[in-house]
Amino acid sequence: MSEKEQAVSEFKSKSGLRRIFSAILYSIDGLRSAWKNEHAFRQELVLVVTGAIIALILPVSAFEKLMMIAVLILILIVELINSAIEAVVDRVSLERHTLSKNAKDFGSAAVLLTVLIALATWVVILLDRFYY
Repeated sequence: MSEKEQAVSEFKSKSGLRRIFSAILYSIDGLRSAWKNEHAFRQELVLVVTGAIIALILPVSAFEKLMMIAVLILILIVELINSAIEAVVDRVSLERHTLSKNAKDFGSAAVLLTVLIALATWVVILLDRFYY
């Protein structure tokens, strides 16, 4: 098969507004599936909603509120990517394999780093506002 004759997924056939509408529906399906099947996603969503409410109440600047909420949402984004990696690995094979473990561990490490970035952001903003 030449470069010009690459296989194309049947799911890539939509274009224009139809593609955008379909993408939104697929995204909603993904969020529903994550809520239903992923415990970590549910826990992190509770954290994000709670944190967003706290951030909106805190006497910090609009930009600081945005950053505090954005880093929490980033946790959800990375958790969704991690869950996607885990689903693909499990789809390929449920057998234990070093590469499968690495893929899952890398995704988990990405979530951890994102949580640490969120924590650092909150600490810096809150210390700056209330301590210094």
